[in-house]
Amino acid sequence: MTDGCRPCVFIWAVLLLLPSAVMAYRPVIIVHGLLDGPAQFEVLTNFINESHPGTSVTTIALYDYTASVKPMWEQVEGFKEAITPIMESAEDGVHLICFSQGGLICRGVLATLPHHNVRSLVFLSSPLAGQYGDSNYFKHFFPIFIKSRLYHVCYTSFGQKISICNYWNDPHQRERYLKTSVFLAPLNGEVNHDNSTEWRNHFLHIEKLVLIGGPDDGVITPWQSSMFGFYDSDETVIDMEYQDYYASDAFGLKTLNSEGAVEKCVISGVKHTSWHSDYNVYQKCIEKWLT
Repeated sequence: MTDGCRPCVFIWAVLLLLPSAVMAYRPVIIVHGLLDGPAQFEVLTNFINESHPGTSVTTIALYDYTASVKPMWEQVEGFKEAITPIMESAEDGVHLICFSQGGLICRGVLATLPHHNVRSLVFLSSPLAGQYGDSNYFKHFFPIFIKSRLYHVCYTSFGQKISICNYWNDPHQRERYLKTSVFLAPLNGEVNHDNSTEWRNHFLHIEKLVLIGGPDDGVITPWQSSMFGFYDSDETVIDMEYQDYYASDAFGLKTLNSEGAVEKCVISGVKHTSWHSDYNVYQKCIEKWLT
């Protein structure tokens, strides 16, 4: 080979290597929901690997199945310990996909983690503003209670040791909720606490917030809770933009939305347990944010 050709060979070698460098994707962390675990997210993992080859995808194997009913703050601490090393090893940041109850766990993790590096936070049908509705999930644990009576259990010190009760939000028992809620009310800034400013600042580190849900979910009630909407005392759904915690920007949601960082993706025809295995949901609502 002549000396004159060697620069050309070098340039071609660089060009051949360039696509692999350009197409490097940030790690994805998945947090499961109530009564499930990593096995339920194999399909979603395959979707990610097919569309974004080489992506590191980790579904956290922690508080699986029946252990998922343990207190939310306990789970937050456990997930935080598992997630932190993944974040620390990803200099360019990570993406976080959080399903159902896992969405609230992720909120707790990020609120209390000062130096997180989450680029996209994807809430996949999560009861972000709380839950108030009967479903098979709740009847499994409280078979003799209907939704209007569940506050008798949930709004006690005993009830607040059960994950479901930590985000039970009875619109007819507002004072009891605010007085006893040790998780959701502080997280939403609905009650004053010493960490409110700090938690808000941590939440604002998120670059993109993706809210996914739909009217045929069948579990999250009202389904608009997945969009930070919720019932008023007449059980009329009040959208996110008219909630008190949004108006006061209690935890930074209004700021993120005003900056164009909040993306809503509403899809009909999807049942609760199918969100993470529905390719249409992945393609329309998730794929483009996992770069």
